[in-house]
Amino acid sequence: MKPLRKLLNSLKPNFEKGGKLEKFYPAFDAFETFLFVPDHTTKSKGTHVRDAIDLKRTMILVVISLIPCLLFGMWNVGYQHYLALGIENVSHFDNFIFGAIKVLPLVVVSYGAGLTTEFIFAIIRKHTISEGFLVSGILIPLTMPIDVPLWMLAVATIFAVIIGKEVFGGTGMNILNPALTARAFLFFAYPTKMSGNEVWINTSTEKGQAVVDAYSGATPLGEAAAGHADKIPSIMESFIGAIPGSVGETSTIACLIGAAILLYTGIGSWRIMSSVFVGGYIMALLFNVFGLNTLMQITPLHHLALGGFAFGAIFMATDPVSATQTNTGKYIYGFLIGMFAILFRVFNPAYPEGMMLSILFMNVMAPLIDHYVVAANIKRRLKRVKPIQNPNE
Repeated sequence: MKPLRKLLNSLKPNFEKGGKLEKFYPAFDAFETFLFVPDHTTKSKGTHVRDAIDLKRTMILVVISLIPCLLFGMWNVGYQHYLALGIENVSHFDNFIFGAIKVLPLVVVSYGAGLTTEFIFAIIRKHTISEGFLVSGILIPLTMPIDVPLWMLAVATIFAVIIGKEVFGGTGMNILNPALTARAFLFFAYPTKMSGNEVWINTSTEKGQAVVDAYSGATPLGEAAAGHADKIPSIMESFIGAIPGSVGETSTIACLIGAAILLYTGIGSWRIMSSVFVGGYIMALLFNVFGLNTLMQITPLHHLALGGFAFGAIFMATDPVSATQTNTGKYIYGFLIGMFAILFRVFNPAYPEGMMLSILFMNVMAPLIDHYVVAANIKRRLKRVKPIQNPNE
């Protein structure tokens, strides 16, 4: 790494103040601090945190935790493709290669559009590149259907960076999860590309093979909303995730591997994760009592394994910026996300996957929850204060 360090040191004067490429210093600084831990020192006299890990390293660990979902998503894209074409005896390697060819362009476009937008804002505002998009850049394609047009993905990513983050002041200031902002934008702006049977599976013909007419590409929740109980996969099939859905959301196993990494490194909030699952379980259990439609009849554990519930609970709800900050607030925040997600599924047949709307709604409510938690703590402590007795009385 020493030759690379020397190369960067030789190039750095060109990007510093007075250099020929001074305007592009944010881009150089982002690249340099990505490769090497920065040697910045605190200059203010205020209180600050001393830690061996910086924000870039934190974001990279989150990206690493998403790799199981990405790899399984690539395999599942190929598996669902060949299954739709009626081609049997396809190897796991072929499934993965086909999926990688389809998924990697989504990742490249997401990072390309998002980082370009970040660079432009950093140059205009003359500040360093924020690290938050390292995670958003991989989350956005993982929450998309495989057949989303690349130009739509680029527009949604730019919208998420500008409207979901930069208008609030950048990383650490946004009130909404940027990745979910991108998905919500596409869902409401181009609903035909984000819903329906055909968008979840790539059914392009290959070597003259035609798509099987009787094959349905609907997600399990879509089948349940339509009342097709016989087409809903079992709990084990849903847990493994070899079913139609967004690129990285179908496998609960892959999500749990990512959760283990986040919890082991201390980055993910176990309070939010656990309370989301508890809230979803209790709400599904209550609906089981009534059982008025197919979605109400799905068992609580089955609900937690279907759709993007696990993915949202582990990677979206735990966003440290848009989530609640107090420990008590995290329990309330996560519990309500789980409850609302199942509630939206059951009572909105047109959009059975309610995790996105649930998290975005609670993102808006998070500051209010923290406010009341802090106010309650202050009130409780004031009650313990003993009045000072006046010795002259």
